Amino acid sequence: MYQLATAVGRLGTESAFEVLARAKQLELQGKSIINLGIGQPDFQTPGHVVEAAVKALHDGHHGYTPANGIPELREAVAEDLELRHNVQVDPDQVVVVPGGKVTMFFAMLMFGEPGAEILYPNPGFPIYESVINFSGAKAVPIALSEDKGFAFSAEAVLGSITPQTRLIIINSPANPTGGVTPREEVDRLVEGLQAHPQVAILSDEIYSQMLYDGREHVSLLQYPEIRDRVIMLDGWSKTYAMTGWRLGFAVWPKGLAETATRLAINCHSCVNASAQYAGLAALRGPQDAVAEMMSAFDVRRRAIHGALNSLPGISCVEPAGAFYAFPNITGTGIPAKTLELELLEEAGVATIAGTSFGRFGEGYLRLSYANSLENIRESLERIRGHLENRQSGAA
Repeated sequence: MYQLATAVGRLGTESAFEVLARAKQLELQGKSIINLGIGQPDFQTPGHVVEAAVKALHDGHHGYTPANGIPELREAVAEDLELRHNVQVDPDQVVVVPGGKVTMFFAMLMFGEPGAEILYPNPGFPIYESVINFSGAKAVPIALSEDKGFAFSAEAVLGSITPQTRLIIINSPANPTGGVTPREEVDRLVEGLQAHPQVAILSDEIYSQMLYDGREHVSLLQYPEIRDRVIMLDGWSKTYAMTGWRLGFAVWPKGLAETATRLAINCHSCVNASAQYAGLAALRGPQDAVAEMMSAFDVRRRAIHGALNSLPGISCVEPAGAFYAFPNITGTGIPAKTLELELLEEAGVATIAGTSFGRFGEGYLRLSYANSLENIRESLERIRGHLENRQSGAA
């Protein structure tokens, strides 16, 4: 019998895809399911972006591309970052990859090994902890608290650094909480990091254009004092509704861009050519679709926030970014995973237990409001009915 490498057993998963698969099974059985679990926009990729990919195919872009991405796309990324963040980026520091997870994997491979420590947000995107464990490093959670709107605490991050710390992962706007860290907290973190020059930072900014109520996005690229150790992750999946195109990028420190490119060569060779031309059109074309999508998300955000706070045993801070609500369910007395399963199987609403995002997620659910306003309202009424029936049954 074959024997797998020990590291494979340390890999976790992303529960949203498991819930999606079960939801599809239930739908095939004839059950009505409203999916508030999966984290992807329910909008179509803008038409001009699709046409750019089609044109690229007709124009003969069928072969390999440079491992770090076509030059035009890397230049467009640099232009976009200067426009949005007022930072100048060398296109040679940009590495285009098939989705944001690849950058995470590359960073863990570079910094994670037995004896090393990597700090990550908890509750946070589950792949952080999974790949840290896979690398052999120790995953050190940074607890995010509801009373701070799920923004990270600079004091908590800095207080967790030890001589073994190699990498810190920062995510704002955040998945699964919708939390956004204000500039003054980022300032404090950057100031404190001056005492730890050996520590690199992976800044996951995939939701950088998804903020509400006039909030600003603070990119770690804006801090020259740490630019030489910041890996900034971003991409097209969320902003341009391009999850299935598998297209992301990272800005690497000059000394690591070549290493990331070498990993790309060993891993996937290069990114699909036509998808890169689609990404180019997204950055350089009209941005109307992005504004329209965010306007719709804002209406849904307000609706789901208000409805959640009217449910028995549930309270919810208002999401500040991304398209997730992270309600506190401790008042129901139901463990997160139990409520997730009940809502899916009995109420026909797909949600994700907070524990899928780390142990500090107990007592919470994640709901994605990347669904229609009608479905959001219907799903919240189903949840209300389930909770009220449960209460009356227990009485």
